[in-house]
Amino acid sequence: MRTLLCSTAVALMASTGTAWADTAQEIQDVVKSNIAYSNQKLSQDPMRISKSGSMEFFSSGGLLNRLTRNSDSADFDAFSGSVKHIEVVVLVEGQAAIAHYYQEANMKPKGLPAVPNYRTRVTQAFVKEDGEWRIKAAHWSPLQGGAGTSQTVVK
Repeated sequence: MRTLLCSTAVALMASTGTAWADTAQEIQDVVKSNIAYSNQKLSQDPMRISKSGSMEFFSSGGLLNRLTRNSDSADFDAFSGSVKHIEVVVLVEGQAAIAHYYQEANMKPKGLPAVPNYRTRVTQAFVKEDGEWRIKAAHWSPLQGGAGTSQTVVK
């Protein structure tokens, strides 16, 4: 009986750890996919946002912004970005998680000055909707010596 109980406990811990690692990996993959989309399309994927919207503080400062999939997305004349040091905190397995990471880029938003040294810390809250991870909230904070975007509000 004791052996069966110990084996069950070890199996439960192992499966729980694996499940948490899967969610963390899914979020890391989504973060990488979002930056790859911007690099390739010179825009941001509107589907990255929750269907009910996302509340966000931009790296340029200013007030809290409400983004929707229909908001004017950031379009760029040029964009070359990367992400690194992605850490994920799983809140509810398979349903909600927080990603913290660094983003660097050289960019030129359409109609705005170029930002050659964009370096920012990012915190994003993700929720799973219809089987896909979507951004529900975000805070972008420029690193010292880096620049925030030239965009301050959603038009």
